[in-house]
Amino acid sequence: MPGLFNKKTNALLGIDISSTSVKLLELSRQGERYRVEAYAVEPLPVGAVVEKNIAELEGVGLTLTRALARARTGLKNVAVAVAGSAVITKIIEMDAGLREDEMESQLKIEADQYIPYPLDEVAIDFEVQGASVRNPERVNVLLAACRKENVEVREAALTLAGLTARVVDVEAYALERSFGLLAGRLAGERSTVAVVDIGATMTTLSVLHNGRIIYTREQLFGGRQLTEEIQRRYGLTLEQAGLVQRKGGLPDDYVAEVLQPFQGALVQQVTRSLQFFFASGQYSAVDHVLLAGGTASIPGLDRLIEQQLGTPTQVANPFSEMTLGSKVNGAALASDAPALMIACGLALRSFD
Repeated sequence: MPGLFNKKTNALLGIDISSTSVKLLELSRQGERYRVEAYAVEPLPVGAVVEKNIAELEGVGLTLTRALARARTGLKNVAVAVAGSAVITKIIEMDAGLREDEMESQLKIEADQYIPYPLDEVAIDFEVQGASVRNPERVNVLLAACRKENVEVREAALTLAGLTARVVDVEAYALERSFGLLAGRLAGERSTVAVVDIGATMTTLSVLHNGRIIYTREQLFGGRQLTEEIQRRYGLTLEQAGLVQRKGGLPDDYVAEVLQPFQGALVQQVTRSLQFFFASGQYSAVDHVLLAGGTASIPGLDRLIEQQLGTPTQVANPFSEMTLGSKVNGAALASDAPALMIACGLALRSFD
C-alpha cells in the first residue's frame, strides 16, 4: 500500500505548497521543548498552483529551490501534504485482534467498497483510531485514499529541488497536530475551537473538539481579493500590489476605501461558515476562534471578528513557546506564524 501518511522517519522538513507560496520549516526538540532551526516563505509564480493543485511543475520546483537556499537547511527528507478535499476518508470497524499486516490484506480486498476510483489509481493508508464504542472486540480504523497523481506531482516537484518525500500527510491532520501546541493556552484542553485558515483563494473553517477535527468547510474567498482590489484601484500589477500590501506605501484612502470593506466581507464569511456549522449538528457555540493563514496577520482582524461574534479570537502562533536557532529572524517568524500552521504540523512528523 503506497501510504498517505507513512510511518515515522526522523528529521523531516515540513513543506506546505499552497496556492501562492511555498512554506518550509525545520524543527528540532530538546526534552519537551521545540526549537525552530530554519524556515522560509517563498512566493510562487502566479498560476503555478491552482486551488491546491500543482499546474506548473517547474515553477514549483524552482520556488522550492529558492526556499531551501533562503532557509539554509541541510535536510533533504520532507513531509508534505495533500488537500483534504482531495482525500476520501472512511471509519470502518475491524477485529481488534488483527495484526497490522492482516488489516492491510483485508483492506486491500475490501477497499473497492469505499473508494469510487480504480484501486490501481489511488494511494491508500490506514490508522487504528481506538476501540469501537459499540463493540470492545473491534477497533475503529481510519481508511484514507486519494488519487496517486495528487501524491506523485508533489513528489516530482520535490525531486526537482533535490528533496525526497518521506511522508505524505493530509492538510487537516497537519493542522490538528500544530493545534496541539496551542490547545492548552486557549479555552481549555476539552474546548470547542474554530480554526479559520484564510488563504489566498480559499478560507477553510475547521472546528476541533477535544483537539480533533469534527467539521470542515471550504469557501472560495481569500486574501487574493484584497490584492486584486489594490491592483485595480491603484493601477498596479498583481506582483506590485502584493509587494505594497506586505511592505506598505499605499495611499491615504487605502484603509477606508479598500481594507475596511474587505475586512467586513471577511468577517461576514467567517460568520456564515460558523452558522453552517451550528446548523449541522449539536453545537450552538464555539469557545474560541483561532485565525490562521497569511491573511490572518492583517492588523485588527482578530478584534473585528471577536466583536462581531462575541467569542474570544486570536491569531495563531504555534512558535510562541519555542526557542529559535541562530538562522531564524524572530520578528519575521512572528509575522509569518499564522501562515505556517500546516508546515509546522508537517515538521512535527519528525517526532511521531
